[in-house]
Amino acid sequence: MAERDYDAIVLGAGGAGLMAAATAGQAGARVLLIDHAEKPGKKILISGGGRCNFTNTGTGPENFLSENPHFAKSALSRYTQWDFLGLVERHGIAWHEKTLGQLFCDGSARQIVAMLLEECNRGGVEIRLSTPVGEIGHADGRFRVAGATAPRLVIATGGPSIPKMGATGVAYDIARRFGLDVVTPRPALVPFTLGEEDALFKAIPGVAFPATARVRDVAFEEAALFTHRGLSGPAILQVSSYWAPGDPVSLCVLPDAAGVLRAARQEMPRAHLKAALSRHVPARLADALSARIGLTRELGNCSDADLDAAADVLTALRFRPTGTEGYAKAEVTAGGISTAALSSRTMEARAVPGLYVIGEAVDVTGWLGGYNFQWAWSSGVAAGLDIAERVVRA
Repeated sequence: MAERDYDAIVLGAGGAGLMAAATAGQAGARVLLIDHAEKPGKKILISGGGRCNFTNTGTGPENFLSENPHFAKSALSRYTQWDFLGLVERHGIAWHEKTLGQLFCDGSARQIVAMLLEECNRGGVEIRLSTPVGEIGHADGRFRVAGATAPRLVIATGGPSIPKMGATGVAYDIARRFGLDVVTPRPALVPFTLGEEDALFKAIPGVAFPATARVRDVAFEEAALFTHRGLSGPAILQVSSYWAPGDPVSLCVLPDAAGVLRAARQEMPRAHLKAALSRHVPARLADALSARIGLTRELGNCSDADLDAAADVLTALRFRPTGTEGYAKAEVTAGGISTAALSSRTMEARAVPGLYVIGEAVDVTGWLGGYNFQWAWSSGVAAGLDIAERVVRA
């Protein structure tokens, strides 16, 4: 069977790949989009509880981790959260804003996938699903994949997070095949596991509470949650992206703990610590905290030093995670193909003309709250526009 020629081949029909293909196709490029999965946008479909947290109104480069913290600036500034929101509105998709600038569909994440497929259709993009990538050839300035050939190849296969959705690390294998460095991948936006020394807290699964979680000098104030295995919740997922094995994690459970305990001593001197804490945190958490602190005397018999010691625990409740729940529960992958090898304007590999890397495959990782989708849209548009410009000039 003869090879079919295209202007560009995009590997991966997730958010970034669909965006890149649609952008290049609508600008006149002949684009083939390939994915090994049986349907496109599988991670989009499960995101945001099925409603897709598709961007964040506060998106900026400071919301992303990378060995090069400046790398994301160009793509994010050229295609912003407002640009994507405009696309959503042009397709008549109703949306709403939740906390901290998070935007969701009123209906279903399927609307976002349908929108992106319609954009691809408008650009004449050919989509092949259930198609293994197989061996990638590269000779005479052309890439050969799955019986197709093109002078441009876009890696948009993501990272290995959520393997049950078919996610793999194939992007890194392709990158190494072409001599691109890979920053060690690791699970991000992922729950922590705790050891037996924290059995008190593993015994209260389902207890959620507002807290400030901290790893080293990074802190996030959102909800935290205890699980059968350890710690989760938005605040925990956020700091997990900055965590390294051996790092302690601290939670501020009661910000003005010293003042609260002194007031409780005056108002309820015959009560114990648990009773005072139950006014401010869930009862099961108050029980576990009291056991951790070990202050058994009535509050009226506690000295200032006793209360200050208890307050220190409440404002910096320390855990030393045994690890994370891994890629199976990680929302994204941190690390990835090194930005040192790529143009921040076009996402093209400097040493391999025509090879582009976008989305989660790149060493750019966003916070929880729609930021990673915005990176997918922005980096996809950056690559798609460059491909289109090259085709027009050719």
